[in-house]
This record gives sequence, structure tokens and C-alpha cells, in this order.
Amino acid sequence: MIKTIDVASGETAGLYKYLSAAVTPRPIAFVSTIDAEGNKNLSPFSFFNVFSVNPPILVFSPVRRVRNNTSKHTLDNVNQVKECVISLVTENIAQQVSLASCDFNSETNEFEKAGFTEVKSDIVTPSRIKESPVNFECKVNEIITLGEEGGAGSLVLCEILKMHIEESILDENNEIDPFKLNIVSRLGANWYGKTNKDSLYEIAKPISRMGMGMDNLPKEIRKSSILTGNELAILASAEYIPKKKEFPLREGKSTEEKHILAKELLRQEKTGDAWQILL
Repeated sequence: MIKTIDVASGETAGLYKYLSAAVTPRPIAFVSTIDAEGNKNLSPFSFFNVFSVNPPILVFSPVRRVRNNTSKHTLDNVNQVKECVISLVTENIAQQVSLASCDFNSETNEFEKAGFTEVKSDIVTPSRIKESPVNFECKVNEIITLGEEGGAGSLVLCEILKMHIEESILDENNEIDPFKLNIVSRLGANWYGKTNKDSLYEIAKPISRMGMGMDNLPKEIRKSSILTGNELAILASAEYIPKKKEFPLREGKSTEEKHILAKELLRQEKTGDAWQILL
């Protein structure tokens, strides 16, 4: 059964629940801003991502409150002072970030409320967050308003002027180690995601070579009732069908048995052996 939702006739609060629960996981931008009178604000936004490298652009979207159709203080602030600092949210500070998301008044300093340490930025006026391992100093290039009703977002296009990265999260190749970064992601309702060895895995990018594609797999493999689309895609990522070699595990096996064995070998990341079982 498929649940179909007519967006045009849908109720905004209900639509938000489905969208925020379906489009996941989302990174969280913890945004530091300041208004024209010097009031500081810290607020998290999970409608956020990187959209360009040259120029380096981050975009986050404060959504108008559904209950009373008012704008967030962050949006008010970047309309007044077109600068911000975007910090990443790790598991170590997730509870503090949640506390900072409370709907305090515009004069409240969330650095103090949530127990964060201010660090003076090198270029922009808003402060960095000492407790976050990655801080981006940004100028706001443009604010694109997507609507005027409750639930409408505004795309805040932020050009990165300077990045600050804690060296403790870098690996031996001077690259960010995802486990050391320990980023937190946002899902629907009250759910958050962790970054750990149980939730991450690698998929080799087919950049240096061209995979043969599923259409070039032998028919009896392509039409397997045992191998999933994901498993077939692993086989089809090879440049060509490998040459058949002597392989004792293959001998005397039925097609079904071969496919079951291949499935297990693919689970163990033994793609070469899986191919030999199937040939």
C-alpha cells in the first residue's frame, strides 16, 4: 500500500512532519548572528547544506513559525547584519544545542543560556563557538524568501570567508576523520543520528573506472531472485566480467546455491570471490 499526500490540500503542520521525517538524515547548522543593536543569537537549523565550492557557499533556511507565522530571530538578524558563523554540531554538544533552540526573546544571549564559550571571529562580527570543532565565518550574500505564510522558508546564502578546524579531528592524511568529528544529524520528531562504526560504511566512487552496468550482467545473474538490486550493483560496478578461474566452492552447486553463496560473499565484501561463484 502507498500513502499518497495531496500537498496542495495538505495541512502545513502535518506536511512538515512528513517532510522532516522523510528527508533525513540532515546536518545541523548552529548559527551565530548579531542584530544591529548588538544582541547575540545562537540557533540550530537542519535545513542546511553545502551548495558550492567555488565560491564556497553554505545555505541554511529558517522556517517561519507555523503556529503564529512569525520569523526566527536568526533571520531578523541576518537581514540587519549580513554576517554569521556556522558551526557544526557534534554529539558532545547536542544537548546544549537543543537547549539553545528554545524560543528565548531576542535580547537573550544563547551563549550564556546554553553554556557555550564565545571566541572572537577573525573577520565577521558574530562570535565563533569554542566547543564546536568546525566553525565557518561567513558573509550573507543573499536571502531568498520562499513564501510569506507559516512554514515558509528563507534561503540564506552564506559565502565562507574563513574556516576553523580543530586539528584533533584530522587523520594522518590531514583530512577530517568522520569518527573523530562525531557529527550529529537530524531526523523527524525528536530523533537524532550518531556517527559511529555501526552507522557508516564506504562505497567506492566509480570515478577512475567505468562500471559495466547491470544491462551487461549475464541474464541468469541479472534476473536473480536472490540477489538484491544493491548486490547486483556491486557486481555491475566492475569494468568487465572477470575471467572464470578454478574455484572449488563453485563445484557441484546449483544456480540457487551459487547465488546464496555469492550473496554472503558480497556481504563480506569479497566481490572477486562472489564473481567466481557465479561464473
